[in-house]
Amino acid sequence: MADTSDTRTPAQIEADIKRRREVLAETLDELGVRVHPKTIVSDAKAKVVSHVDHTLGRAYVGVNRVVSDVKAQLVDEAGAPRLERVVPVALVLVGVVGLLALGTRRRRG
Repeated sequence: MADTSDTRTPAQIEADIKRRREVLAETLDELGVRVHPKTIVSDAKAKVVSHVDHTLGRAYVGVNRVVSDVKAQLVDEAGAPRLERVVPVALVLVGVVGLLALGTRRRRG
């Protein structure tokens, strides 16, 4: 059987009760802050911002990789343009821009 005798003085017991009340009051204050609507909204916004930052970071890395790959195709190791690849790409771009320009003129007329 457990020993139920308490060797503390009444003053020690009162001091323990006071400390526990203070700890409990701090805990209740913290819970009040956590469940406050503004805190909940702020936490939700922070999670969304974090997710968006993560997604944008991944997109940036992906775009950077594509740009590097394209650059590697159009520029040699010395940094000079590879004309055998640049000229056809430029012609295609000019053709696409020309088609877009013609398409917009026909709609207006």
